[in-house]
Amino acid sequence: MSSNRGVAYIEPGVVEVQEIDYPTFELRDGPGVHPDNVGRKLPHAAILKVVTTNICGSDQHMVRGRTTAPPNLVLGHEITGEVVETGPDVEFIKVGDLVSVPFNISCGRCRNCKERKTGICLNVNPDRPGSAYGYVDMGGWVGGQAEYALVPYADWNLLRFPDKDQAMEKILDLTMLSDIFPTGYHGAVTAGTRVGSTVYIAGAGPVGLAAAASAQLLGAAVVIVGDLNADRLAQARSFGCETVDVSQGDPRDQIEQILGVPEVDCAVDAVGFEARGHGADAAREAPATVLNSLMDITAAGGALGIPGLYVTGDPGGVDEAAKVGSLSLNLGTGWAKSLSFTTGQCPVMKYNRDLMMAILNDKVQIAQAVGATPISLDDAPQAYRDFDSGVARKYVIDPNGMLNGAAG
Repeated sequence: MSSNRGVAYIEPGVVEVQEIDYPTFELRDGPGVHPDNVGRKLPHAAILKVVTTNICGSDQHMVRGRTTAPPNLVLGHEITGEVVETGPDVEFIKVGDLVSVPFNISCGRCRNCKERKTGICLNVNPDRPGSAYGYVDMGGWVGGQAEYALVPYADWNLLRFPDKDQAMEKILDLTMLSDIFPTGYHGAVTAGTRVGSTVYIAGAGPVGLAAAASAQLLGAAVVIVGDLNADRLAQARSFGCETVDVSQGDPRDQIEQILGVPEVDCAVDAVGFEARGHGADAAREAPATVLNSLMDITAAGGALGIPGLYVTGDPGGVDEAAKVGSLSLNLGTGWAKSLSFTTGQCPVMKYNRDLMMAILNDKVQIAQAVGATPISLDDAPQAYRDFDSGVARKYVIDPNGMLNGAAG
């Protein structure tokens, strides 16, 4: 059997690179695996040699100890790889294909999958609809921050790049197709972004920056990004966004200085449940801040796209309500203004092929926008620490040394 190594969560603030099992066509018991998934046969799966796998802000929530993730859970749901083996039921995906893996695991057979709601597949997670690799309470599918990874329902899930050489030239852009580019795009789309829109995006982390680039791609007239972190705000300005420093106060006043009015057409929450206050409260965690702020600054009849992560279990929540995902929302404002809300996992397969074509045809430079930074597998623990400190980078792990000095 071949060897394999992966990045595992150990305890709050600690990850390490471990020897892990090489994938097989059966889901075995391990950290976080749901008992009903143990022994699940996977003749429809493919084994990938991982080309790139990215550190995500959602991973960071677990590493901070803000979820119920168990020790030794192998992390990583953003995966791009080369197929090295297929199960006997795989018909169309072939060994040697270079592919993007949607972070949502979906079967392609259930009602939700057939309605393109692949973020809430009914068949892959015994606990509830929806699943992902290497993530707490998502069924126990092994993460992809590793040398090799397994993808079930390969013919359905995998997006094959049409030209391997071209794809490797753009691999730092294409690696974003597994999650943050479709997720940011989903936030912009569900917020109603269109030609001429004014858009406010809360959060200048990688998903927020991807949402900003997506809003530009969709034709927004003005894209404003708000954050507390000066380096991340500078990154947003580097590709043409206006910025708001929410440590200086309510974004409403700063938006008025930019637009001449204190409201935007569309708003995106790319922060999630670890939000902090604004102005004098910027040092204090206040998980409902962003959602309440967006309801305030979005024009009547507008919409909020909410790709930022909210959880049902947060051991580090600021109060008992927050620990179970219950927040004090000013829903009356949203109701009075007839605002629409879209939450939940992005259905990656709804967007990833179109976004792939935009990348391959030079319509967007997403790696540059999000600060893509290649690292080795052994550098991952330090990268987690650096990412947690707020650096304006999107770390792209190269576990098998296949990037050949690629740079964002």
